Amino acid sequence: MKNNITHQCANDVAPKTFRQIIPAMSTPLASIFGSGFLVIVPVLASSVGSYSVLAMLVVALVAFQAGAVVRHNILCAEPVLEKGEQRSTVMLERLSSFALVAAYIVSICLYVHILSSFVLGAFDLDSSFNKSLLTTIIIGVITLIGVTGGLKPLEKMESWALYVTLAILMVLLFGFATYDVNHYLTAGSFSMPQMPDRTPWEMITIVAGTLIVVQGFETTRYLGKEFDSQTRIIASRWSQYLSLTVYVVFVALALPIVVVLNGDYAENSLILLAAEVSVLLVAPLIIAAGLSQFSAAVADTLAATANMAEITVGRINPRLGYALVGGMAMALAWSGSTFEIITLASKAFALYYLLQCCVGFSVCKNHIERVRFILVGLALLFVLVFAVPTG
Repeated sequence: MKNNITHQCANDVAPKTFRQIIPAMSTPLASIFGSGFLVIVPVLASSVGSYSVLAMLVVALVAFQAGAVVRHNILCAEPVLEKGEQRSTVMLERLSSFALVAAYIVSICLYVHILSSFVLGAFDLDSSFNKSLLTTIIIGVITLIGVTGGLKPLEKMESWALYVTLAILMVLLFGFATYDVNHYLTAGSFSMPQMPDRTPWEMITIVAGTLIVVQGFETTRYLGKEFDSQTRIIASRWSQYLSLTVYVVFVALALPIVVVLNGDYAENSLILLAAEVSVLLVAPLIIAAGLSQFSAAVADTLAATANMAEITVGRINPRLGYALVGGMAMALAWSGSTFEIITLASKAFALYYLLQCCVGFSVCKNHIERVRFILVGLALLFVLVFAVPTG
């Protein structure tokens, strides 16, 4: 069996048609674009200023390497786990499942916190108390729906939320590009945000806390009932190619407009950037933010509850799972600002990806691949230990 796995892992996946891959890409893309594009510009601008594009490239590189680990485990670890003969691999996978549940709970709180920030920001009511209160109410509603009737009917929102998010994102990209070109033709140069008064170490540790904004590629790891391993691997890779490219371009186009914020950065600063380009963009942006964040929160509630039931071998039924997940997410709503929750979520997913590196290392016989697992693992360990929020 080991020889078969080693041989299988040494080969690339067979070709798939575009039509076969697209359905498998919707879940990872919805998760990756779920919140990241809403907050990434103010986070990077406040932490590294004019070096935001470079920072985004570094985050994208780390995320892509973490994605490569997940794709390796789809191909190489899943057959071992299915057999259940390698106890160390099974134990590490079980630990990573616990870590993933925790990460989903934090991300539920984050998604709804961002939703609250954008909705309240539209009415100039985005105080810390109001955001935490509205976050608690929305998570409470999701939890109540889950406990009383289940969230499956709301699962279909994911595809619509993705379409709306991508449409708004493309409009923003076009609007930012037009604004930048007109500004350059008028002024003869681009205006860049000033460098913040931070040490290099502070900048690195803040950027390390932004890993959550490109999280979501790991969802293909758990779509085995719907898609085969080859489809999931290609869907994960293509999702990262597309999303990471869009993120880098988005940050690059938004950076010259950031100067209008005058160094005053908030999680909903994208509203002001959109308004600077065109007031007509504000309402669609807030609608997209609300729809995408609510949908992402529902999806992660479903995933956390399902994983919780699986790792407890059914001891925690769906109703109890919804109550536990919702209760912990609501408690987190009062734990800090959106930027602090972003860093906490990044740490939680860094732990999950780190354990996935350990899973991959335990089944891999290729020494070069093992070195990659170690290097990626060290980068994730840095995020887990040293990442801090901006502010």
